[in-house]
Amino acid sequence: MSGTEARRAELADNLERVRERIGAACARAGRDPSEITLIAVTKFFPATDVDLLVGLGVTAIGENRDQEASAKVAELARRRDVELHFIGRLQTNKAASVVSYADVVQSVDRPKLVAALDRAAAARGVRPGVLVQVSLDGQPPSGPADRGGVDPRAAAALAEQVAGCDHLQLRGVMAVAPLGADPAPAFARLRAVANGIREAHEGATWISAGMSGDLEAAVAQGATHLRVGSAILGSRQSHR
Repeated sequence: MSGTEARRAELADNLERVRERIGAACARAGRDPSEITLIAVTKFFPATDVDLLVGLGVTAIGENRDQEASAKVAELARRRDVELHFIGRLQTNKAASVVSYADVVQSVDRPKLVAALDRAAAARGVRPGVLVQVSLDGQPPSGPADRGGVDPRAAAALAEQVAGCDHLQLRGVMAVAPLGADPAPAFARLRAVANGIREAHEGATWISAGMSGDLEAAVAQGATHLRVGSAILGSRQSHR
């Protein structure tokens, strides 16, 4: 078996296990697995892995870093077959680069970034989807090490700004569960924020929540998109 064949088999096995977890979580929640979009988070992994995943039925990938993502997209053989989600913290000066390749920007958490993305999208003639990233940490952002997100109380206003932009599509909300805490209550808070935004913007139906370690809790609280990295691709160290 070649290296490529072995890697494809590994990815296929991992995907099957993740899909089984999603199916079981949906069964417990009384949901249809077809309501869930699995986003394979491919940061630190090569374009060849993305192409293999697309061949295995993955329809969306997530990337965290602009420099890596832009280079990787250029190498993809099956770019047209996959939706690319930018999910990392984003500086306003990277907005133009990100809208050049991302179909969805999930990490929008401040007015200046909304404005920068709208300008960049207008210049490029595109209309990317946008998710408002909501902080579930229970405190304001604390600096560059923090994972981002708007205060839940300000999420509706930020969503309103996105919805008012001619070159952005408001899709819904995104969040990361707090470190070291039960994710279920945090995802319940996110669901409440999402419901409020959806009441004002009927097209904002997405809830991006849940990763390798907490996807079951996210499914139970209505997540529509799961961002799964290590459970599909393995540890970064073992593939460097």
